[in-house]
Amino acid sequence: MEVRRKVGAGSAATPAARHPQQPPPPHRAARVQAGDALPLPIRHTNLIFSALFAASLAYLMRRWREKIRNSTPLHAVGLAEMLAIFGLIASLIYLLSFFGIAFVQSIVSSSDEDEDFLGVGSGAPAPPPVAAPARQAPAPAPCALLGNPAAAPEKMPEEDEEIVASVVAGKIPSYVLETRLGDCRRAAGIRREAVRRITGREIEGLPLDGFDYASILGQCCELPVGYVQLPVGIAGPLLLDGQRFYVPMATTEGCLVASTNRGCKAIAESGGANSVVLRDGMTRAPVARLPTARRAAEVRAFLEDPANFETLSMVFNRSSRFARLKSVQCAMAGRNLYMRFTCSTGDAMGMNMISKGVQNVLDFLQDDFPDMDVISISGNFCSDKKPAAVNWIEGRGKSVVCEAVIKEEVVKKVLKTNVQSLVELNTIKNLAGSAIAGALGGFNAHASNIVTAIFIATGQDPAQNVESSHCITMLEPINDGRDLHISVTMPSIEVRNNAIFCMKVLAYLGFVLAICFAYIMIGPTSILFCNKCSARILWSPMV
Repeated sequence: MEVRRKVGAGSAATPAARHPQQPPPPHRAARVQAGDALPLPIRHTNLIFSALFAASLAYLMRRWREKIRNSTPLHAVGLAEMLAIFGLIASLIYLLSFFGIAFVQSIVSSSDEDEDFLGVGSGAPAPPPVAAPARQAPAPAPCALLGNPAAAPEKMPEEDEEIVASVVAGKIPSYVLETRLGDCRRAAGIRREAVRRITGREIEGLPLDGFDYASILGQCCELPVGYVQLPVGIAGPLLLDGQRFYVPMATTEGCLVASTNRGCKAIAESGGANSVVLRDGMTRAPVARLPTARRAAEVRAFLEDPANFETLSMVFNRSSRFARLKSVQCAMAGRNLYMRFTCSTGDAMGMNMISKGVQNVLDFLQDDFPDMDVISISGNFCSDKKPAAVNWIEGRGKSVVCEAVIKEEVVKKVLKTNVQSLVELNTIKNLAGSAIAGALGGFNAHASNIVTAIFIATGQDPAQNVESSHCITMLEPINDGRDLHISVTMPSIEVRNNAIFCMKVLAYLGFVLAICFAYIMIGPTSILFCNKCSARILWSPMV
């Protein structure tokens, strides 16, 4: 590129090298394009050549069919057939060129560009060949995703080059870059370049700049090389328990936020919704092995004895000023004992909090049962990030029920359907259909969709949408079938209180309830219009 700029400057500085009246050389002239032949709009030329192609082909096919029937040689052609063949070839070339198959022109263009680069065609003879200097090792190409590719430096700093080479060679572990460099952004860029060189592939479409990598150091997402951008929409206001909430949703699915927003409108015009928290308790279930099943049953009896609960609570509650033991539920599989502890955790989700309390109880139990061998602090009887009947029945996190009465006129005006069609659809699809599928906590249409959108927007753990999406939707006609009573029961919403903007928009308690009631609002709003003739729902992604 630099050579081309220098050649252009030299030719401009010496006008005597070319006569002022001399036309520009062929390689400097405007290149001829396929559509330059006719001074007509492109739609007209397309129509002309398409008609010529069809007419020529039809004529030749008809003539060749006649020759075959009359046993006439195919190579014996007249003037009309020659013109038809010429028209067929010409129109075919035009159509192929129009649709992008112009490889001949590409070859010519490439050779012209090579001449431009070498400075040939200025009217002077080509310079004699010069011995090439000793070839140097090419500078490493910068990573295409180091910020803006147009603004990326052509060569990395020498110090960074050495670090990248050491990471690629395995001399410096990638996970120590932040600590060693003291610059999280620089560490992410070096790690990214090392990944590019190791894999031989560019990480395209993943931005690097514009994110505070220091904010996640030691908190989440180790070994960062970039970040993902998702659009966040706001639905609302949602009128819930007499308060107005705005619900942030991060999603790439079209119509999800819009339909939720329409549900908020239907609820508000019907007087709002009400909610009740049934249970509030996080669970952790360690598993321990005893020498015999009889011995495991003795430990179980000790844990479930109400007389021992106060002692266990005192031991458990020492781990935190917020954690309070609420219950212990045990199950056995042979000589293995699963102990499901439930505790309140305040505004926190409480995973670490309850794990520390459980460890205190296990240490206490081993004093009385020294033959108890703790296998794992979590034995999957909790159950975390997996669909499980124990969460569906017993609950985990926040167990919430929300309800609203949608008036008949609102159902018709806002939701564009009728009460009877919604009730019938919910029964046949969400209840009977889910039962036929053997659904576990999935008596809804797409509860996980809304949970995930809200979780991502508010900094929650998206993986916990598995149990948080457990939901049963109920639709019932009331007031002689004129109005619609709609409710959702969600036994295991798992959330934590994040000090981020979206959480401040919602407020914590409102966030928990708004998540639950998001299913109410998405239910009727996602239903398409009833067919006026058959009163049949055409499509209904209803929760």
